[in-house]
Amino acid sequence: MTTNTADPYGAQAHARAMAGTKVESMPTLPPWEAEALPAGVAPQDMLWAETIAPGGYGAKRLSRGARVRLTDLQGDACASVLVFNAECPVERLNVADTVKVQWNAYLGEGRLLLSDMGRVLMSLVEDGAATHDAFCGASNRASNARKYGEGDNWGPHPNARDRFALAVAKFGLGRKDIHPCINLFKGVRIASDGAVEPHVGPFAPGRTVTLRAEMEVILVLANCPHVADPRPDYRVTPLRVDAWRGPVTAEDDPVRNATPEGRRAFLNVEDYYRR
Repeated sequence: MTTNTADPYGAQAHARAMAGTKVESMPTLPPWEAEALPAGVAPQDMLWAETIAPGGYGAKRLSRGARVRLTDLQGDACASVLVFNAECPVERLNVADTVKVQWNAYLGEGRLLLSDMGRVLMSLVEDGAATHDAFCGASNRASNARKYGEGDNWGPHPNARDRFALAVAKFGLGRKDIHPCINLFKGVRIASDGAVEPHVGPFAPGRTVTLRAEMEVILVLANCPHVADPRPDYRVTPLRVDAWRGPVTAEDDPVRNATPEGRRAFLNVEDYYRR
C-alpha cells in the first residue's frame, strides 16, 4: 500500500516506518554501536562515529585529549578543516601562524594546528596520507560555479565554504566566523617559481590521519573537491570520522617537546587551563 505523505498522519506513519533505516553516510548513534571501532578503544570511550558523504559536512564539540581518526575510505576524500576553542570560539585555527611558527608549510605527523592566540588546538599525531594543504583554503560558490556550472548548497556541486556555514550555525556561529581552513588528504606543493602544484589523486583507499585535541574544541569538516582540483568533474568520495576519549597530553610527550616553538604553544595551553 502506498503511503500518502501529503496527509500528516500518512507522513507520520511513513516517518516512523523508516526507524532503524541505515545508510552509509550518517552518524552512528550511540557512537559505540559503530560496526568497527578503532583498535584498542573501549566502546564507552567513543565520542563520534560518522561517514560524511561526498559534498557533505560534519561537526562535533570534542573534549581535551580526544583523538579523531579521519579515513579516506575510497581514495578521493578531501577533509577541509576548521577548528575553534569550544569555550571561546573567537579563538580559532590560524593557518598563517600554524605555518610561520613551525617554520614549515607542509603539514605532517608531529605538526600542530595553532590558534590565533598562540595555543595548540590540535596536533597531528599520525599521518598515513602525507598529502595536505595549508595554502589554498576552501572552495566557494563562485569557484564551483566556474568549474562545474553551479555551486550552491542545495545543488549537485556544493562548495566547502557553504557547507562550513551550515556546520558552524549549529554552534551559534555565522559566516563571519569561517576562517581560512586546512585541507587534509589533498595536497599542494609550491614550485620554485611560485606556481601551485596540486596533488589531488585519486590515491589508494584507506589512508588515515589522526588528530589529538589539545584544547576543548569544535571541529568542523567539509568533504568537497579541493578548490585547485584540475579535474573537470565533481570528484570526491566518502570521509570516515571516528573520535574517542583519550588522556590529556603529558609533559614528556614527544610531539609537545619536538621544538621550542611547539613547547611554548603547549605551555600557553596549560596556562589557559590553570584555574
